[in-house]
Amino acid sequence: MLLLCAVFMIGAYWFMNQAEKQEKAYTYREFQEDLQDNNIKKVEVKPDKVAPNGTLRIEKNNGVLEELYVTDVNEAQELLSSYDEVICYVDSVPQESWFATTMLPTLLMIGALVLLVMMMNRQGGANAKAMNFGKSRAKMSTEAENKVKFNQVAGLKEEKEELEEIVDFLKAPRKYIQVGARIPKGVLLEGPPGTGKTLLARAVAGEAGVPFFTISGSDFVEMFVGVGASRVRDLFEDAKHNSPCIVFIDEIDAVARRRGTGMGGGHDEREQTLNQLLVEMDGFGPNEGIIVMAATNRVDILDPAILRPGRFDRKVVVGRPDVQGRLEILQVHAKGKPLAEDVDLQQIAQTTAGFTGADLENLLNEAAITAAKEGRVYLQQADIRHAFVKVGIGAEKKSRIISDKEKRITAFHESGHAILFHVLPDVGPVYSVSIIPTGSGAAGYTMPLPEKDEMFNTRGQMLQDITVSLGGRAAEEMVFDDITTGASQDIKQATAYARSMVTKFGMSEALGLVNYDNDSDEVFLGRDLAHSSRAYGEQIASTIDSEVKRIIDECYARAKQIIKEHEDVLNACAELLLQKEKITREEFEALFD
Repeated sequence: MLLLCAVFMIGAYWFMNQAEKQEKAYTYREFQEDLQDNNIKKVEVKPDKVAPNGTLRIEKNNGVLEELYVTDVNEAQELLSSYDEVICYVDSVPQESWFATTMLPTLLMIGALVLLVMMMNRQGGANAKAMNFGKSRAKMSTEAENKVKFNQVAGLKEEKEELEEIVDFLKAPRKYIQVGARIPKGVLLEGPPGTGKTLLARAVAGEAGVPFFTISGSDFVEMFVGVGASRVRDLFEDAKHNSPCIVFIDEIDAVARRRGTGMGGGHDEREQTLNQLLVEMDGFGPNEGIIVMAATNRVDILDPAILRPGRFDRKVVVGRPDVQGRLEILQVHAKGKPLAEDVDLQQIAQTTAGFTGADLENLLNEAAITAAKEGRVYLQQADIRHAFVKVGIGAEKKSRIISDKEKRITAFHESGHAILFHVLPDVGPVYSVSIIPTGSGAAGYTMPLPEKDEMFNTRGQMLQDITVSLGGRAAEEMVFDDITTGASQDIKQATAYARSMVTKFGMSEALGLVNYDNDSDEVFLGRDLAHSSRAYGEQIASTIDSEVKRIIDECYARAKQIIKEHEDVLNACAELLLQKEKITREEFEALFD
């Protein structure tokens, strides 16, 4: 807007100047009057190329210079010849140069041709880009570019064994074909995020030494109908020209989600893309050397048609690593990091139950950042402990100002949690207790230390988890005879545990071995848009609520009883927390001695 105003003001100023110049222009009549009054000293006549036009440059006696355009230079010369006192110069007629007559037009023509060619190329590039809109966006890595091998994939021993058959077929397909074996067309890697599914697929291609096409499921789907299907066709055409090869589709749930769950019906772009993917995976022969690998962490929402044998024949579950797997992963990620003598990777592997490969890499990276921040060139065990809290709970905010009353409440709250973690046999021991606020918004935290991997929970362990969650509220009520809002997240977690025990795991005597879970954790519109929110009546709903409340009440009473029995430890732990703000496992367990 300001630019437009400035341009308008400049234009108006120029127009006014031009108008003023036109008003003050020197006229032929004034020229004649000045000649008669003997006011002119000298006149220079400049003929134009177009005869007889020309320009008179006039110098008056008072030094004023004027210019006058005349249509007949000869007439002006005759007029000046009658005034002897006026000095008159006549210039020669200007001649056009060779450059202006020949060279300049040639250069202009060449420039116009060059400009025309550039515009045509630009238009052609835009058209080419539009034509490539339906081309596949897959990136192909050759054998020389893909250097990932199985020895770089740690903690996935059984998964690698399952995929070694694929590698062997790609290296020597004849021995499988001669016995009539059909190698799997597709391999689906399923598992939680960060477990190494993409790395495992790259390792298969690196071991086999074949081209590796990688693309994300979201790269197929566009706002224009038919583009995704076109990209699928182009991807498999490229794969056939480079066979044997591996086509890897990451996050395949973005394109292969169950059909019929959206509002677009059969004309939905995503469904058309999925239909084309199904056709293409059926289209190539069983032993053509094209193997489709895909990764997802939501296999439950994939369309059944893509999971049948003949498309994804083999499903490889890439789960969270066990203790030995975590140790191997830590050793891989610790290769480029200098470690101090007190760093025990075996102990770190034992205390990081539930961590994925990505979590362990992030843990060591945060520890390295902490060491670099403190000016050290090696990692200490203290750096890893600090990173463990930062990754698991959140960064501590030591600068946050908290009143003494809130600190005291938090100290007793966390002490209640810690006592139950220590006393109950299946939930501890305690790793650290702190009343320093964290980035997650908590006023403090009590971090347990799981020392073993467990495949499933028992009823007793789940009751202990609920009891521990209610320990903070129980300690507050016992000491202050009042309660705060600080236990809201604990109550939410305990309620979710109790409801799962009743509705999902059949751990309620009143309801028996019946599943009343309504799949409330489904994150998309569902298999049927008109499905009922629950499959039971009001009486069952009332019984569920009663059972959940009974479990919560019994666990709360048990928490209060245990904390009452260890009231001396509760007071000592709270005082120690108020003094040091953070205590370790050794300091806490010493209070029981």
